[in-house]
Amino acid sequence: MRLRVTRRRLVAGSVVVLLVAGLVGWAAVPDPARYRTIEQRLTVRTGPDDATEVTLDTTLFLPKSATASRPVPAVLLAHGFGGTKQSVRSDAQDFADLGYAVLTWTAQGFGRSTGEIHLDSPDWEVKDAQRLVDWLAARPDIQKTGDDPKVAAVGGSYGGALALLLAAQDPRIDAIVPMITWHDLSSAFLPNGVFKKQWAGLFFGNGSTDPLNPAQQQPGGDPQCGRFAKDICQAYLKIATTGAAGPDEISLLRRSSPAPVLDRIKAPTLLIQGQVDTLFPLSEGDANARGIAATGTPVRVAWFTGGHDGGTGPQSEVDRVRYLTAQWLDHYVKGNGTAPAGSFTYSRVSGLNARGRGVVTTASSVDAYPGLDGAGRTFDLVGPAQRIANPPDGNPAAISSLPIANIASLLDSGVSAEIPGQHADFVSAPLTEVFDAAGAPTVRIRAASPTGEAVLFVKLYDVPAKGAPAIPDGLIAPVRLTGLPTDITDAQPVTVTLPAVVHRFEAGSRIRVTVATADTAYWSPPDPTVYQVAVDGAISLPAIAGTPIANPEVIWRYVLAGLIAAVAVGLAVVLLLARRRAKRIDRSVDAEHVDTPLVVRGLRKEYKDFVAVSKVDFTVHRGQVVGLLGPNGAGKTTSLRVLMGLTRPTAGEILVFGHRLLPGAPVLSRVGALVEGPGFLPHLTGLQNLELYWRATGRPSADAHFEEAYEIAGLGTAVNRRVKTYSHGMRQRLAIAQAMLGLPELLVLDEPTDGLDPPQIAEMRKVLRRYATGGRAVLVSSHLLAEVEQTCTDVVVMHKGEVVAAGPVDDIVGDSPTVQLDVSDVDAAEKVLEELGVRSVAWSGGRGLVVDVNGTPRAEVVAALVKAGVGIDRVVPRRRLEDAFLSLVGGDTKASGER
Repeated sequence: MRLRVTRRRLVAGSVVVLLVAGLVGWAAVPDPARYRTIEQRLTVRTGPDDATEVTLDTTLFLPKSATASRPVPAVLLAHGFGGTKQSVRSDAQDFADLGYAVLTWTAQGFGRSTGEIHLDSPDWEVKDAQRLVDWLAARPDIQKTGDDPKVAAVGGSYGGALALLLAAQDPRIDAIVPMITWHDLSSAFLPNGVFKKQWAGLFFGNGSTDPLNPAQQQPGGDPQCGRFAKDICQAYLKIATTGAAGPDEISLLRRSSPAPVLDRIKAPTLLIQGQVDTLFPLSEGDANARGIAATGTPVRVAWFTGGHDGGTGPQSEVDRVRYLTAQWLDHYVKGNGTAPAGSFTYSRVSGLNARGRGVVTTASSVDAYPGLDGAGRTFDLVGPAQRIANPPDGNPAAISSLPIANIASLLDSGVSAEIPGQHADFVSAPLTEVFDAAGAPTVRIRAASPTGEAVLFVKLYDVPAKGAPAIPDGLIAPVRLTGLPTDITDAQPVTVTLPAVVHRFEAGSRIRVTVATADTAYWSPPDPTVYQVAVDGAISLPAIAGTPIANPEVIWRYVLAGLIAAVAVGLAVVLLLARRRAKRIDRSVDAEHVDTPLVVRGLRKEYKDFVAVSKVDFTVHRGQVVGLLGPNGAGKTTSLRVLMGLTRPTAGEILVFGHRLLPGAPVLSRVGALVEGPGFLPHLTGLQNLELYWRATGRPSADAHFEEAYEIAGLGTAVNRRVKTYSHGMRQRLAIAQAMLGLPELLVLDEPTDGLDPPQIAEMRKVLRRYATGGRAVLVSSHLLAEVEQTCTDVVVMHKGEVVAAGPVDDIVGDSPTVQLDVSDVDAAEKVLEELGVRSVAWSGGRGLVVDVNGTPRAEVVAALVKAGVGIDRVVPRRRLEDAFLSLVGGDTKASGER
């Protein structure tokens, strides 16, 4: 499965579609031969009384096995705000590979679809989706019950709300999987009556004119409203100007909300909500779950450590959500298996937004969804009543969260999250033991204001014994208070419910409640004034008594593979056989090669329609830096994937220090790798990511050699910045440092200099050569031949799935009898040279040719060209690796297929 998170759109509501809608296709790359696509622009009648025609840009991914006699179930796959059908294309391919017909479309007002943005209005976007269900129902290759198609609706954020609203409006929907989406737009964007201006501005800004939408190219368009419908535009402008919403604006936002229609949803619902989400926090999913379950509809809830602010979370989270989604659709759409249990699952990440340690523990589950206000503990808070200033127009303001990635580095560069004089702190005693909070904290505050009103921001801080204080996941509670006295002694306590968090407070940490007057994410009163605030006694933190899910990645991967392959054996049997096989192989060691880092023998990898690697043999010894070369499609990446246990070979074997290699083999702990790009938690700093990765290995911190890794990364102070602010080159350097943690005996790097500038490439050259000293070894795949020649001691050249040469660089270069010719007529020269019988001719740009003379004297080559009337400006002997490479592959640098 491909997980592509892009910030081309500021508000990527499709983030979690990219997490989940790819679903279980992770087990195999989707095979185009198993499905076909139908691109079509469908015109539907929509709007009040169906009075408006809108053209939707659609793609249907249809399994080739689907026929009128063997129809298949369908999935409506909706994209996030600001996206198009292309945003979920790879996810649709994965669904199709699982046997679903998948209909993707660009919502009206976006991309090449016509119409305007109505924010999932039942009269517009939801009705559009109903027309698409009609279209599916008319196809003979779509499975039906009577006249109703078997269809599920899946989507994230904007697409998630559409799934909920569609299920409420159309009883033909058999199951839904809404992700990181809203319950009530009015409460989501005006929590406790305080306008969430930052997120709202991002949404509105993302509704600007789209050059792909021809409807927006007509003269006389509204530059202020862009693609938004006029009523939506005017509501935003009014709220953004005044900081408040009137009855009309509230009514408009609720029209596009699931809240009023949850009792109509009869489709079994899997609700997936992100724990790192300041846009639609856990409370939005909680309200949806309670409203749907109240009518008896099957509901399951899952939280994961990601969201609009947090991306997809670690791989174990991706696996967990994939499994849950596949299981849900498999039962309720395909009708296979028993009904999924109603257990609730979640994972815990401690310090996700902190500069201190970040610790990922196992996922946990409980038998039933506990909600946000479970039993927990109270912690006494100390601090007197305090005076805090409200600045004019909310400026300056505290910084609690920054969904705009390109300014997120402000927090990591030392900018204070709180403004002196504008906040009051109330702190607990140090915790005597670890406490795992899970749910919505509550605290009672008192306030006084000379105006009788106040807008305050209540925040929960984790203050570790060492390290900087941090707000778990950047979640805060805005509060608008009215009817306040002028003196704090007359103030009545008000209970404030903070956003739900899943967070571990370590022993020695303090819990702090901060009450502030202005925050960059929210609207604040424009007039300067001074408030008085106090906290009544204690804060209550809920907890969940969950049971850890043992080894979730392995369990979910095997279960999911079983679902995809329709294996008719129990999960326990599969796991048992896998364990036995792994143990049996672990005991099988080739004594001859126990001290050899890598031996590849007879490696072959076949896919259904082509052979990626036909025969590969080579050895990497201690002290060597071996370059793996070959044109695109030669089989280099496939070989590396097999080497890292990411896929199984069809034939042959790989020995790592004498151990025959399989996925998950223990000997892989002696290997460090960067293959197929780095993957990091975006909300952790570079340093935290390295520490987190090492802790996941379970090895002592002293064995990590962090200082050497930091030096290798070359990030300087940027190592303390969040990874989501990194450039591509910075991520690449961090990935190389991660691969070198623990100083593994064998280091495998795929294009390590990708994204690095020339000075960094030169430094990497020194690092790799130095790394191989002391008995270690390096295998590096690269297309930069000059760098390989200067860096590597040995090379392995692959072409069309085979090794065509292997040995020391000097030997390979010496076997390349090539010359550089600059000629007056390239075409004529090539013809002469071919008739002369040279081994290969490769054009080197301009009037240059690189010629392998194949033993023919250079004088004879020059004479033949002159006799044919071809002018020669230069004849230069060439003995570079590039020439050897071109000679070995016959000048063929084109891909022969994906390998």
